[in-house]
Amino acid sequence: MSEESISPMTRSVVQYRSHRAANDDRLRQRLKELAEQYPRYGYLILHALLKGEGLVQNPKRTYRIYCEEQLQVRTKRRKRLPNIPRQPMALPSRRTERWSLDFVSDQLATGRRFRILNVIDDYTRECAGQIVDTSISGHRLSVFLDYLGESQGLPREIILDNGPELTSKPEVD
Repeated sequence: MSEESISPMTRSVVQYRSHRAANDDRLRQRLKELAEQYPRYGYLILHALLKGEGLVQNPKRTYRIYCEEQLQVRTKRRKRLPNIPRQPMALPSRRTERWSLDFVSDQLATGRRFRILNVIDDYTRECAGQIVDTSISGHRLSVFLDYLGESQGLPREIILDNGPELTSKPEVD
């Protein structure tokens, strides 16, 4: 290797001195105390608490000390559901034997969102009914299903997807 291929180092690299605070003992002690007091808090919330006390400015410093002290919050493992084989769904053999309910949403040109509840008869593949509105309450849905039951007859079963749409808070009387 010739001398020409080796590039000389610049002065700024050779003479660099770290600006890191030499003593993190007070910060380490307070971080341990807060981590013990709040065991479910991660480093970002602990950093906010320390920043409120005026001990830190940079979250990277808090994270470095947090890791060095091995204060990491362990993530909870998800519970495994029992492995039950799925049963194939039987096909309906007549009209109004099974309905499927699903919500669809879209947005107007003004930016306002609206929802559509579709009730589909699985045997005929016809739409048994629809509700279109910006908000569909549980009470309105039950009144609508009662109306469909009176006009067409109620099905033996109703199929829903696992979406969050048909969950609600109980009414307080």
